[in-house]
Amino acid sequence: MNLNGSIALFQYWNRLRNGRPAPRRTEIEPADIKTLLADTFILEKDTRGEAVFRLAGTRLCATYGRELKGFSFPSLWREKDQRLVSRLMQDVFERNAAVLVSYDGTSRGGYACGFELLALPIDGGAEHPRCLGVVSAIQKPFWLGADPIADATIGSVRVIDPDKEVAALANRTTIAAPSLAPAELGRPQAHGRFGSARHVRHLVVLDGGRKDE
Repeated sequence: MNLNGSIALFQYWNRLRNGRPAPRRTEIEPADIKTLLADTFILEKDTRGEAVFRLAGTRLCATYGRELKGFSFPSLWREKDQRLVSRLMQDVFERNAAVLVSYDGTSRGGYACGFELLALPIDGGAEHPRCLGVVSAIQKPFWLGADPIADATIGSVRVIDPDKEVAALANRTTIAAPSLAPAELGRPQAHGRFGSARHVRHLVVLDGGRKDE
């Protein structure tokens, strides 16, 4: 898992299951994952045994340009990948598999964006298996949510061993991100014909402002 949405949902799911194959459906509290809700979904089996959306977050629906509730989950992918997606979801429903999928989506306007999808089993009883998942965009392009994703192809699939994944996440190195705040301006310095100026990273800030006579 590379994206924060996938990592956060996996850690929440793993805490709830507490060593069991999957947490119970009644243990999922939306308020506990409120920052993820716009990108999360819940799947269930329909009468044909196919995975369909039971719930889908607002940003996820906007990404595909429609309300996803009741829609076939495999139908989001190109036909050649739909059988694979169906088989993966059956593994989640029937074998409590945790699945990570990387895929590329293409919008109606021809724009492309990469996505990471995490699907996790929920214990809803033998007659009502469920799947909890999240879809995270690798980039946040300007058009996402306005130009719907119309086609998708799978790049990679990974079946997760939850216990090994916990250890891997615990050993992730922390990457220090540079501050977005400007560095200290420092003392003004002469800057050619423009007079005094300050350097802020790669920029030159000139003293200005109107002086009323």
